[in-house]
Amino acid sequence: MRLGLLFVSTVAALLSVQIAKTQPIETVEVIGVTSLGGTVDLDRVAANVQVATSEDIRRRRAVSLADFMNSEFGSVFVNEAQSNPVQPDLQYRGYVGSPLLGNPQGIAVYQDGVRINEPFGDTVNWALIPSSAINSAYLMPGSNPLFGLNALGGAISIKTKNGFTHPGTSAEFFTGSFSRKGLTLETGGSKDDQLSFFLTTSYLEEDGWRDFSPSEASQLFANLGWLDDRFSLGVSYTGVDTDLIGNGPAPAELLKTNREAIFTRPDQTRNKLNLLNLSGSYDLYSSLTLNGNVYIRNSDVITLNGDDSDFEECEHIPAFVCHDEDDLEQLVLDKNGSPIAASERVETATVNRTATEQESTGFSIQADWTAVFGGDENLFVLGVAYDESDITFNASTELGALDATRRAIPSGVFVGDSFTRLNANVRNTGFYFSNVLMLSEVVSFSISGRNNKTEIILRDQLGTALNGNHEFERFNPAVGFTVDLAENLSFYTGYNESNRAPSPVELTCADEDDPCRLPNAFLSDPPLKDVVARTVEAGFRGVWNGNQWHAGLFRAVNEDDILFVSSGALTNSGFFENVGQTRRDGVELSLRGNAGDRVAWFANLTYLDATFREYFSVASPNNPKALDGELHVEPGDRLPLVPRQLFKAGLRFFATSKLDIDVSFLANSDRFVRGDESNVANKIGSYAIANINGAYTINENVQIYLDINNIFDSDYETFGLFGEADEVLGDEFDDPQFISPGSPRAVWFGLRAVF
Repeated sequence: MRLGLLFVSTVAALLSVQIAKTQPIETVEVIGVTSLGGTVDLDRVAANVQVATSEDIRRRRAVSLADFMNSEFGSVFVNEAQSNPVQPDLQYRGYVGSPLLGNPQGIAVYQDGVRINEPFGDTVNWALIPSSAINSAYLMPGSNPLFGLNALGGAISIKTKNGFTHPGTSAEFFTGSFSRKGLTLETGGSKDDQLSFFLTTSYLEEDGWRDFSPSEASQLFANLGWLDDRFSLGVSYTGVDTDLIGNGPAPAELLKTNREAIFTRPDQTRNKLNLLNLSGSYDLYSSLTLNGNVYIRNSDVITLNGDDSDFEECEHIPAFVCHDEDDLEQLVLDKNGSPIAASERVETATVNRTATEQESTGFSIQADWTAVFGGDENLFVLGVAYDESDITFNASTELGALDATRRAIPSGVFVGDSFTRLNANVRNTGFYFSNVLMLSEVVSFSISGRNNKTEIILRDQLGTALNGNHEFERFNPAVGFTVDLAENLSFYTGYNESNRAPSPVELTCADEDDPCRLPNAFLSDPPLKDVVARTVEAGFRGVWNGNQWHAGLFRAVNEDDILFVSSGALTNSGFFENVGQTRRDGVELSLRGNAGDRVAWFANLTYLDATFREYFSVASPNNPKALDGELHVEPGDRLPLVPRQLFKAGLRFFATSKLDIDVSFLANSDRFVRGDESNVANKIGSYAIANINGAYTINENVQIYLDINNIFDSDYETFGLFGEADEVLGDEFDDPQFISPGSPRAVWFGLRAVF
């Protein structure tokens, strides 16, 4: 069992380079590329940075970092496309960080300086981030160039725990709804203030809130570190093994009869991760520090998807299987080039398989220099980062039949032209600098920049159709000002740019004449332009009657945005295309404070207007309002799946010295579904849910807790698209809208012990 492997594993690892220097909450790292050295007060950052500590995450008892951010961070929301708690599509300001290929990724994520966006599609697998290992997480807004590629709308920088910051041993167990069970063990310590160790392991399994949706995840994080007065060195290891079922959207009419129902199955994703990170720092002088790290990361993803089929018996050539292409019947050939005989076992389902192996290595070197320049304090950072990934991608489609539970039963007959064998090599090089200058005691000025160069080499292992050599290079700048207007009032403003090079999956699926079925087949290789994001924002922040507040505005504009455009009858068939300009305008308000010694509270409100800014047409054959299967998008049409208003609030009440109760509230406005880029069809409705967490401390070593999510058992949806249900469910299911239901009311009981 994977759980057993976690418990016996003793691979050690470091605490990222700030091994003995526990970072206070009022400072933030200047860059996220190395996550080493160079810190600056949050009040001097020209942006609204949001911070979570290990205690915040533990108290919320979220199943993933994305789950926590959805609960508490402003301008963050999720699309539960897979209806799996550790596979959400997280969005921040309308930018996506998702584990699913086909989404326009726009968030960069770093763990101890290692960029953990997957190299094949820039995806983010939230299940591969051990929540129990997080010491702090910073959500950096805007197109900050220092975070490298894909930081179009924001970046997340994670620092892990170590034996200095988290000494001691603890164990936690919980169980409850959906047969969910979880176990976390943690231990850490240090010796002679020089040697530290830390180890945490966790296990989660559940049946899921929908039919046939079990999942299992094992996580391990360990580190060892050593330091003296001037030098630190350490090594860290992260190992994750998951088996996740996310059965995704189902016909809206089917869910009206049963909220737990699924359409077809299975939809299985298996992840295996091994990450080894070596890092160190050396103080050359009191004002000059060198930092560096080198890492090896192996990430394997295997998917198995049982879907309905657009293959059926030919009308003009009876007894054989055909599919329609441009309204013409085409014979389907097997892997030997022979026509496939029609039968019940090959006509109603497809079994789509993929296997992605990603081997990445990289390093970074950085110098941090502090000095007085012209009588003013100055922090200068200069660095270089390089990573290289070798990717192997295999895919196939097998014909099959749906059983009574709509499970796809394989037949052993494979579609000949569905086989894909692709090798890709991706190389990223970044040179960056940052300078923060205190012009006076109340005014600071920052300037930074990064030059990104990406080289992508594609080699088709079954022919030459996918071959290609691509190169993208760009310099991205940023500037910012902060001004202290009064003792408890400050103003900030900033401008920044970032870019995202097309990923291998996009480059191999970018021809409207040869659409592909994600993530199973890639057919052509025309060039795509890289996406460039420009963000400008400004705001005020301060303290009033002891309470913290923030009010800000932002505008983020993407040039040559890449979207997956639907094509054909299948909901996951289409191609990637540069669709021109998109824009995200927003207003953010936040409050946080205390009412006496027994009550703590927060509130976040966001208005977000995310729109297309170009005229273009896209195919959406199942949209009932499409004209001849096509949508005509105009400037001002809203981006699908992005709500206009978001509101979050929380109240923590210390009823007694031993009992505390935490109530949270989340509300989002309605949104258009995927495949409705022109905003002509029905929307997913607005929703509001409330959660409550209660904890009772029995003594200094033992605590019990009870958590209730979605207290009022509200029915809600966060994701939707269009498809065809009638061919599987019958003619009475004629509504083409598919939606993913949100989780119903759930109750969990847990026990935490500290030794």
